[in-house]
Amino acid sequence: MLSGRTVALILVIGCCVAGTGVAQNQDQTLADNWNDFLHYTTIGRLDLAKGYARAVLQGNPDPAELYKLAEANPTGYQVAMKAAETAHDDELAQLTQQLLGVVDQGRFLRRTEPTLIMEEIRRLSSTPRGKMLAARRLRDAGEYAVPFMLDAMAEAIRNPAFETKLSDMIEVLPQIGRPAIRPLAAALQTDNDLLKAEIIRALGRIGYPQALPYLKYVVETAQPMELRSLAAEGIRQIDPRAGNAAAAALFLQLAERYYYHDESLAPGTDVSFGNIWFWDAQAGRLVRVPVDQKSFHELMTMRCCEWSLRADDQFGLSIGLWLAAFFKAEATGIPMPDYFGENHASALVYATTAGPEYLHQALARAVNDRNAAVALGAVEALAITAGEKSLMFTLGPAQPLMQALSFPDRAVRYSAAIAIGNAGPRQGFTESPIVVQNLAEALARSAPPTVSLSSSEPWTPELADAYALRSVQAMLQLAVSRNPVIDLSGAQAALIAGTRDKQQEIRILAAQVLSYLSSPNAQRAIAEMAMDASNDVAVQISAFESLVTSAKLNGNMLPDAAINAIYALIQSTQTDPALRAGAAAAYGALNLPSQKVKDLILDQAKS
Repeated sequence: MLSGRTVALILVIGCCVAGTGVAQNQDQTLADNWNDFLHYTTIGRLDLAKGYARAVLQGNPDPAELYKLAEANPTGYQVAMKAAETAHDDELAQLTQQLLGVVDQGRFLRRTEPTLIMEEIRRLSSTPRGKMLAARRLRDAGEYAVPFMLDAMAEAIRNPAFETKLSDMIEVLPQIGRPAIRPLAAALQTDNDLLKAEIIRALGRIGYPQALPYLKYVVETAQPMELRSLAAEGIRQIDPRAGNAAAAALFLQLAERYYYHDESLAPGTDVSFGNIWFWDAQAGRLVRVPVDQKSFHELMTMRCCEWSLRADDQFGLSIGLWLAAFFKAEATGIPMPDYFGENHASALVYATTAGPEYLHQALARAVNDRNAAVALGAVEALAITAGEKSLMFTLGPAQPLMQALSFPDRAVRYSAAIAIGNAGPRQGFTESPIVVQNLAEALARSAPPTVSLSSSEPWTPELADAYALRSVQAMLQLAVSRNPVIDLSGAQAALIAGTRDKQQEIRILAAQVLSYLSSPNAQRAIAEMAMDASNDVAVQISAFESLVTSAKLNGNMLPDAAINAIYALIQSTQTDPALRAGAAAAYGALNLPSQKVKDLILDQAKS
């Protein structure tokens, strides 16, 4: 049995040891904490591993230094990778993922550092081993090495005494591989024909099909025959079958691959952005514009479509895809890149300018892909510009706008119905009942749950209200024009409910539409709205005006009780004068027997 004094002594010693441990941890270097994290992760002491992981992160480590430590211990790095993916401890997995994120930052900084890249370019003409190591590190730098390589090659062309031999750079440039294709393709715009020749040779040796349209563009447009021949040879190296295709068509094929996010065209995964490369003709060198990876593929689609149109300005398929890609890029919510310039027009502006043919191309693609953002953009543009003939456009065996009436996303369905309603078609079509169904659903805000698409706009009460208003406006236009194709009687229930809508404007418009329907229920709903004292006087007067229209078109379909109520309103001296006048006009339009008018005259007569 230990005495109380002995227990106290042990506790004091324990505290001192614990305190010493904390002090030792505070004195540890980044390397100590990293290695201890790996050690305790390996032996399964996850509590200690988490402590050292926190210590690394709390020390705000230099990404380049942490990357060096990871690079020096590849086995330990694999342990960390496995822990991030499969650790049974969620906290450890999260901490490890944060550590690996810092390592990735360091890797990126190391391989893209300009001074290091230029140093490796100089080493290409050193010893055989130096050349081998330099080539490996330039391959690791990937696309970031290309502008510096081309700068050095241009200098070597101008100055044969340049410190790095041109032949060494020509040999290594294709070894960078697929990551070099985008900057090399952009650099084909150089006016240095000797440099352009080496770029063409490199693209052919790299051997990936994404270079084909750029090479074919050289074949079709380059002035020196030698460059055309080199480009044709590069095409044969990659895919001889492509030699007979036009550059515009090849660019469209590449644009399609970007549009559908072909994995072989994706930017690196160690960063959150991708690079779009341009040739600065004034500076005579490549420049890059980093863009968010969420919109990278769409922006590259647009670039490829632009090159397709440069190759053949009549190649209209590229216009439709360009519009679809622009709508898709905007749907990411990412601001457009700086190279768009200030006051760059939105996709809708280009879409409305483009005309129905290209909009239907974009819409057909969106319907097939079930892409709500692109479909909605195309339909809204059609609603602004297209007439009946344009809306019923047939693309292959299908009519894209008719297909949009059954699209899973309600906004697309409603917009398609509104577009058709506003166009006022005069020729019959089988989908006309679906148009009415969508308009009624939009007005009543009664759409059933729809398929949730990743590109769908969130359905909010404000959006529902906006579509309700737009739908009743479209129906009024159809009613006033006495449209012979679209039968609005299918929307009667929604319109009657609309006379009690929370939005005053919708109540007024719904009554106006009902006035054109030859239906007792429609006329009674208008009369009830007119007599509803809870409505503003202006709303009641508007309803009486609609009742006048209904009576003129359809005659009297009101029950006696409704007629008597209107007469009582007219008879009362307490009624607002303007409302009384509106009620009297409606009463007269109903063309009732004259007895009530006689009574009204006599009631006011003085003895």
